[in-house]
Amino acid sequence: MSAVLPLIEVRNLQKFFGPASRQVRAVDDVSFSIQAGETLGLVGESGSGKSTIGRALLRLIDSTSGSVSYRGENLVTASGSRMRALRSKLQMIFQDPYASLNPKMRVRDILGEALRTHGLSPGKEATAARIAELLQLVGLPPEHAARYPHEFSGGQRQRIGVARALSVQPEFIVADEPLSALDVSIQSQVVNLLCDLRDQLSLTMLFISHDLDVVEYLCDRVVVLYLGRVMEVAPTAQLFARPLHPYTHALLAASPRPDPMVKMVHVPLKGDMPSPVNPPSGCVFRTRCPYALPACAEVRPEPRDVGGGRFRACIRDDIELPTIP
Repeated sequence: MSAVLPLIEVRNLQKFFGPASRQVRAVDDVSFSIQAGETLGLVGESGSGKSTIGRALLRLIDSTSGSVSYRGENLVTASGSRMRALRSKLQMIFQDPYASLNPKMRVRDILGEALRTHGLSPGKEATAARIAELLQLVGLPPEHAARYPHEFSGGQRQRIGVARALSVQPEFIVADEPLSALDVSIQSQVVNLLCDLRDQLSLTMLFISHDLDVVEYLCDRVVVLYLGRVMEVAPTAQLFARPLHPYTHALLAASPRPDPMVKMVHVPLKGDMPSPVNPPSGCVFRTRCPYALPACAEVRPEPRDVGGGRFRACIRDDIELPTIP
């Protein structure tokens, strides 16, 4: 997608679960790249494979096949010792701030553990200073280092999770739905924090979310997933202004609008998402697509370049999708 070597490059990634007789095809032949300094959004319905991709990128789970390259180095085939050396460059912000922090450890121990593990703790005073700096970076007072996780609100806990990810000075962060467990009143604070930190620290990020408004605000480009397959890839502004794939259009049209006078015009999807144990033949979206043809059951479309940095997995070029206000 670019002549510049991407920081992260995913090629033909597959992740299947379970025995061959009932294999769940959670991620099925997914490819995309992320340039240094870019925030890439990953969107789709629940069960589309978003979190599985995020964990496979960091090798928190092993891939079935395919490659994930960091600065040209394939992480899928990297040794355990090599992955440990790279962990400080590749970090994750987890979805649930209540489950991702050890309730028996004080904040200073949670952050200090990351520093010690990666050899970034030269001494007690330097470690304490670094912990204070990290807490200030995410908008928490340094004296909170002595507290336990249960003494914080959900938004504060997620800030601690962000501080832990940043403590080892990573280049790439996977943010796996970091807002979904938070109250709406707190979500905007965490979004603004991520924006500020991304710009301040020149971070590269994969932002996994089902909140399209946040994706539009935060991300440079977007990958749209359905049943473990890529449906569309596009720069954010272009995708939200004019989606090219029927599934992307359905997602955007179903997103609530703050103006009650805006009337949404779209063709509703039929039925529910099929089981990843037995996905449809051809195009996996065809069973719900209002524009499906008989040929869609025979041909499995790959995302193809349609110009302007946009990719679409659809065999039809004659679809006129309604304009989204």
